[in-house]
Amino acid sequence: MSRINKNVILALLTLTSSAFLLFQLYYYKHYISAKNGAGVSKSKGNRIGFDSTQWRAVKKFVMLTSSQNVPVFLIDPLILELINKDFEQVKNISHGSTSECKFFCVPRDFTAFALRYHLWKNEEGWFRTAENMGFQCLKVESKDPRLDGIDSLSGTEIPLHYICRLANHAIHLVVFHERSGNYLWHGHLRLKGRVDRKFVPFRKLQFGRYPGAFDRPELQQITVDGLEVLIPKDPVQFLEEIPHSRFIECRYKEARAFFQQYLDDNTVEAMAFRKSAKELLQLAARTLKKLGVRFWLSSGTCLGWYRQCNIIPYSKDVDLGIFIQDYKSDIISAFQDVGLPLKHKFGKVEDSLELSFQGKDDVKLDIFFFYEETDHMWNGGTQAKTGKKFKYLFPKFTLCWTEFVDMKIHVPCETTDYIEANYGKTWKIPVKTWDWKRSPPNVRPNGVWPISEWDEVIQLY
Repeated sequence: MSRINKNVILALLTLTSSAFLLFQLYYYKHYISAKNGAGVSKSKGNRIGFDSTQWRAVKKFVMLTSSQNVPVFLIDPLILELINKDFEQVKNISHGSTSECKFFCVPRDFTAFALRYHLWKNEEGWFRTAENMGFQCLKVESKDPRLDGIDSLSGTEIPLHYICRLANHAIHLVVFHERSGNYLWHGHLRLKGRVDRKFVPFRKLQFGRYPGAFDRPELQQITVDGLEVLIPKDPVQFLEEIPHSRFIECRYKEARAFFQQYLDDNTVEAMAFRKSAKELLQLAARTLKKLGVRFWLSSGTCLGWYRQCNIIPYSKDVDLGIFIQDYKSDIISAFQDVGLPLKHKFGKVEDSLELSFQGKDDVKLDIFFFYEETDHMWNGGTQAKTGKKFKYLFPKFTLCWTEFVDMKIHVPCETTDYIEANYGKTWKIPVKTWDWKRSPPNVRPNGVWPISEWDEVIQLY
């Protein structure tokens, strides 16, 4: 009996202990946790994602740039797109109030920042500090393309990109240089022979596949994942610029060779024309930009840029191209409002439209509208006296930025093909006598306007 009693007592004690343990767990879950739930969640949330390799690398990089007073700003397309989706909320987050890493912890190989080079006061000191903090940095330099062909200066190299690796993540610092057209330019990331191609996956870089040009963005400081960073104030505009940022230089070396063979015209008349043409081009560019109309240098103006990096003094006009789909009905009134009266209007929107405006000093602005076919593009021409129509054929092309007469402006990316279509293989040789109806190798007859339409398609002022 005594043994039975002992076993019963032992079983009761075990059962009582288990019941008490279960009660404690139940009480903690439903009462203690309910009372302190917010605090526990927040404490836990502060650790969500913040131990990632990406965030740690960005944090160290931000600390590095802040300690060295280097004003970098975030340009990473992936991160900017994520920020933009919740922009108003992100702007209102205060430092230290973030409970979860949502942006810099996203899996990726790089995070891209940018720097305006003229604001960088201690490049070498920054580089040494970065290495002391554990970064392995690669510096990419190249010659300033504007000095190409000047023997005494063409060897001068400028920094273009920094890639700093920490563990398995890398920071890509794109170095922006100020250009005279009030815009920012970055160079091509071209690796030199002895660079380790396995240092980072270079092919995944978002910037540096080709030189790029951007409008100078206004910046604002925000807190992203607990880190204070600068970003473009209008991230949408910056993101829209990225895929269309490709930049091609004027051919400076070839232009200098051209003027060694064909002396430049420095007469008073030539210099006066170039001044007037430059002012007219800049006025036209401001007007079209305000309208939101894409345009590019065309015909003789494009030839002058590509062949001699200057306006051809005997061309007597400024030529621009516009895709017909970008035509706006208020384009004529917009030019008239800035003091450029309409000189003539040929064709109509659906066929061979051409506009000409009168600038000062008898310099004319010609705007040719381009139409796209399956395998080519074309712009039209009209002979006022006879109503004859002409068509100028071009291979398809895309648009790139360049710098011309102190401004950022579009030209056809496939410039050689474009120039050769209009001027033939001998475009490098100056030709002062030019018949627009016969001289271009790409001109084709295109019928005659019906007399009944002349009042509409041939308007002279």
